[in-house]
Amino acid sequence: MAHEVTLITGDGVGPELAEAARQCVDATGVKINWDVQEAGIDVMERAGSPLPEAVMASIRRTRCALKAPITTPVGKGFRSINVHLRQELGLFACIRPCKYYPGVRTFYSHVPVDLVIVRENTEDLYAGIEFERGKPETGELIDYINRVSTDKKIRSGRDETGVSIKPISVSGTERIVRCGFEYARENGRKKVSLVHKANIMKYSDGLFLAVGRKVAEAYPDVEFEDRIVDNMCMQLVQKPELYDVLVLPNLYGDILSDLAAGLVGGLGVAPGCNLGPDSAVFEATHGSAPKYKGQNKVNPTALVLSGMLMLRWLKETDAADRLEKAVADVIREGKDVTYDMKPHRDDPTAVGTREMAEAICRKLR
Repeated sequence: MAHEVTLITGDGVGPELAEAARQCVDATGVKINWDVQEAGIDVMERAGSPLPEAVMASIRRTRCALKAPITTPVGKGFRSINVHLRQELGLFACIRPCKYYPGVRTFYSHVPVDLVIVRENTEDLYAGIEFERGKPETGELIDYINRVSTDKKIRSGRDETGVSIKPISVSGTERIVRCGFEYARENGRKKVSLVHKANIMKYSDGLFLAVGRKVAEAYPDVEFEDRIVDNMCMQLVQKPELYDVLVLPNLYGDILSDLAAGLVGGLGVAPGCNLGPDSAVFEATHGSAPKYKGQNKVNPTALVLSGMLMLRWLKETDAADRLEKAVADVIREGKDVTYDMKPHRDDPTAVGTREMAEAICRKLR
């Protein structure tokens, strides 16, 4: 029986990566009916929306999507499509494995880094509860902040201060911490580290920590610890091999997943997935790199490995294992890889996005 999967081609280098990932997943022999959908800046120019309703309808029907990168404007324009997808589809967990594959260029090639970031996806500062400076409702919040400020010499002005609110709930924390422990159990992981800043934000991060400790009591077979987020950053740089599964609120999870990706070679080799109660969207951690659009240059590994995670979610375990091995073999041999995986970035033997995907397919065959 064929699986129904939505393929979102994205913008920038997205369409090239989407085709490469699709080609590699198909080469495993798993039967997939791809429903190809467009989203992003290019679609907005034609359809008036960066995320047409047809895309959402497709994902709700298939319950599974492989999504190429989509541009998010900085400080202006439309809101992040990634955030919208997560909130609309209830994709409360972002899972980002960060695993070193021999052959990848990194300062940590001597360390067996194999981390998994489990990031809460719907709450925290990314919930988007913001108030623009100079607006009446912002002014009321600023007045309150001034009244409770610990530094009476400093006063925020209504016309100079924007406000963001950081909601963290008991129910949201319970489900993401459980997700981390369940992932650890299902994948033979030994330890879960909960990351927070409860020493400063005692009512939001303090709640995250307290609820996390309570949930951990139900998993005595998995080691549990907590780390303050700034200390966790230092720990990952100094001794990443000591850590296994990290569970974090939204903002910290976003930041540390990039840090962890840097340990294993960068965003070009960092896959990810967003999980909800009955659906999932799989995507690379990196962005759309519009300056490389159409150049057949960008490393396809992250989205191909996201396709591997998708196969695992579809219970196609053997195909997922074979795809991961094919990717690892191509990387280890170092012949048919993109410029960023060569010893020198101007190496004339580097291949393009398409050629690296074809090499992975040859390994599968």
